[in-house]
Amino acid sequence: MNNSQKQLYTAEIAKLKTEITNLQQQLNERTQDINKLIQWTQSLQQDTLAVYHSVTWKIGNFIAQIILKLLGRAGGITAKDHINKTLDSFEAWKINYFQTRQQSKLQPYTPWHDTREYALWIKQFDTINSADLSAKLTYNPTISILIQVTGTGNGINSIVKQIYSNWELLLIQAEELPENLLADKRIKKIDGNLRTAATIATGDFIIILDSEDQLPSHALYKTVEFINKNPTVNLIYTDEDKLDSNGKRYDPYFKPDWNPDLFYSQNYINNLAVYRSSIINKIDNFQNTYDLTLRFIEQIDSQTILHIPQILFHGKRVVTNNRQILQKHFQRLQQQVKIEEAIAGHTRVIYSIPQEHPLVSLIIPTRDKLKLLRGTVTGILQQTDYKNIEIIIMDNGSEEAETLEYFNKIKQDQRVSIIQHKAPFNYSQLNNIGVSHASGEIIGLINNDLEVINSGWLTEMISHALRPEIGAVGAKLYYANDTIQHAGVIVGLGGMAGHNFKFLAKEAPGYHWRPFLIQNYSAVTAACLVMRRKIFNEVGGLNEKHLKVAFNDVDLCLRIGKLGYRILWTPYAELYHLESASRGSDNTLKKYLRLRHELNYMQSQWQKTLANDPYYNPNLTIEYEDFALAYPPRIDKHLLSS
Repeated sequence: MNNSQKQLYTAEIAKLKTEITNLQQQLNERTQDINKLIQWTQSLQQDTLAVYHSVTWKIGNFIAQIILKLLGRAGGITAKDHINKTLDSFEAWKINYFQTRQQSKLQPYTPWHDTREYALWIKQFDTINSADLSAKLTYNPTISILIQVTGTGNGINSIVKQIYSNWELLLIQAEELPENLLADKRIKKIDGNLRTAATIATGDFIIILDSEDQLPSHALYKTVEFINKNPTVNLIYTDEDKLDSNGKRYDPYFKPDWNPDLFYSQNYINNLAVYRSSIINKIDNFQNTYDLTLRFIEQIDSQTILHIPQILFHGKRVVTNNRQILQKHFQRLQQQVKIEEAIAGHTRVIYSIPQEHPLVSLIIPTRDKLKLLRGTVTGILQQTDYKNIEIIIMDNGSEEAETLEYFNKIKQDQRVSIIQHKAPFNYSQLNNIGVSHASGEIIGLINNDLEVINSGWLTEMISHALRPEIGAVGAKLYYANDTIQHAGVIVGLGGMAGHNFKFLAKEAPGYHWRPFLIQNYSAVTAACLVMRRKIFNEVGGLNEKHLKVAFNDVDLCLRIGKLGYRILWTPYAELYHLESASRGSDNTLKKYLRLRHELNYMQSQWQKTLANDPYYNPNLTIEYEDFALAYPPRIDKHLLSS
């Protein structure tokens, strides 16, 4: 064994020892928690026995209190008091325990894509040759680049090396420049700030960079090529990655097309961003580029915000506190919202709901499987903070005596009704019938195998469903083992549609923190879907003819999107989903043929969307649900069409 091997083994042993120490510490903490719970349990058992055998229990607490008053005696500390004190202690411990566990379990952010794999992917799919730069540009706009000069100024050198030459570079607060830069008449030194520089800029489009940011030599060329093909564009943004200390690229962010709710959660546009200067000239002032972008989008049609799915920027990503900037944006729009800090410095927008809460009708199709159904209904009625609800249970031919007995009991609750529909299972039809009986302004499509995690799940979903631009809202669903079951649907995965981040650990940051951020998708699952009944009726409900079981929720969402509404997914509505526990899987010939028909129907109806989900990225795989790199990308890397 040589010295390098010894050093490697020594380092590995040290890591293992550290891990063992950490695990031992966690074991000790859990042992203390268990001992504390055992003590409380024993105390409660003793107090319960004391209450049961006491005189006050036998003659009744009310009479006992009268006797004590007549005797002029105070009640003192009773077993009942001790029980309440113990329960209060337990509740305080439980809240602290779960909050601490949630915080401590959160894993630190690490690059999603393996750096070595990404380097090979770059060589294969992200290199440029002369043939890629042969487009005939009929329009050659001037691009103004504004740089606040700090650090080494590597970004300045990357501008000088650009293939496209019709640019000007405005250096803000720059000190002495090298002779070769001073000789270039396109480079100017100015005093002031970014707003001053934007006023001086003469270009048709403006780019704002830090002096350490770098552009690949073809960045401006590909941007202008894109402008030629999309002449009405006002704001362009591109994909990006980072550079390590050795200049090696890593941690790419392949972004979706315009995703407003993600942008409110995270400044995912960041760089490279290209702004039409005539719009910037309408903006009086701005604090930083996030503030500029918010003010910019207030001035334009969102259809003129376009995305180049190609990495044209290398630099750092710094998450800054933008809560006040975002709050002012909504104030300018005259929208009443609350902005809270979210995970890892990101933001959460909380929308208000009317003081008089609208009625929400929750449709639950079921057939027997009482244990699952009871858990779902109990969670809605007892563990949900939104109270103005009605539950419509669509019974698809339950036969078990205990289920029928439960129906007779639960329908005594005025909020619950049972509708019988004995016919072959047709999920779309069951929900359509349920909605036809609903009285609520809001409807929720709810599976019978859900368990509530946080009491505010429905309030969160309703607050978004009431927004005029939102067509449907989906929840964050987990398997029983705390891995993700649903965090939005990507159309095209596996040839049809799939749930992204499936099986990802609850505490994992995922792809650029996306599992923790409110955002838009093309579709969400109807296992837990909330929307306005008006929109449901506007699109004609679920397709009960062609999509009886599968993909009806995807089709519904795509039809909603076609009308101009956005589909929204929120991580702040959390439930467990015991998927297929109530139905089983499609494992018979009849079911297979039905599924084949549904697949064919979806492919015939949504072929273009299946080929390129705008809320995903063509550089990411559609073979798996994990945001892995695509081999090859589903777009010609050098053909950026509108």
